[in-house]
Amino acid sequence: MNCHKQIWADSPYLEPVRASFRTGKPIAWERVHDLPDYAYFNHSIHVKKGVGCSTCHGKVDEMPIMYQVASLQMEWCLQCHRAPERFVRPVEKIFDMEWRPENKTREELAQGIDLKARYKIQGRRVLESCSICHR
Repeated sequence: MNCHKQIWADSPYLEPVRASFRTGKPIAWERVHDLPDYAYFNHSIHVKKGVGCSTCHGKVDEMPIMYQVASLQMEWCLQCHRAPERFVRPVEKIFDMEWRPENKTREELAQGIDLKARYKIQGRRVLESCSICHR
């Protein structure tokens, strides 16, 4: 309910989510983003390092029903891992659906480079290590 207190909070589509929250009874989810079993993904490390929700999930605040925006294929992930300064944002903007999808201008890239250093995002060699995602 963290997100849905802010996004689509009164939508009738989300009544099953609100009911689950009230009763504690789990929802039988239909997966929209489904990675293969051999791929490991940790949301928390991405959030801590300044990767916003909309970077991967799109503008969910405009989706009456969730759908997959990005392929989530390895090459798609690697474009961010190879140049994280293009995609990071201030952590206080993680949930900001209006934040730009990519840092492109000289000023935006300078901010991305600063955030990369501040969040201690490791170099390309580590970010492309196979065992980080394949376990």
